[in-house]
Amino acid sequence: MANKPDAVADPVDIAVGARIRLLRKLKGLSQQALAEAAGVTFQQIQKYERGANRVSASMLARIAKTLNVPVSEMFGEASPTSSAVDEVAALLAEPGALELLKAYADLPRGVSRSALVEFVRSLRSNQPG
Repeated sequence: MANKPDAVADPVDIAVGARIRLLRKLKGLSQQALAEAAGVTFQQIQKYERGANRVSASMLARIAKTLNVPVSEMFGEASPTSSAVDEVAALLAEPGALELLKAYADLPRGVSRSALVEFVRSLRSNQPG
């Protein structure tokens, strides 16, 4: 029973992938642009971001250089708040999350923002199960 299923990604690989995705999006890069800079296919970047494939040390260094961040940023070990940062990174790595947050930030403070939050909460509470 020493073998674990291949379908289960290591939590560290998932966290590193989420950080790659978040930093890529924050820099405004597409998966294709990051892939070209790193010398891999965009499909490989997709696998890294999902945590499906592990990122080698040399590849991590190339990705960090492209994203203009230190390699340590990919692990979140630079500060004691890294678990909170990891949680935020995982949330923002969800498809559409960053776009939703940008749209929220563009709304005027007050009623519009509150209405959007309540609308999203109502969608969540209306889900089966």
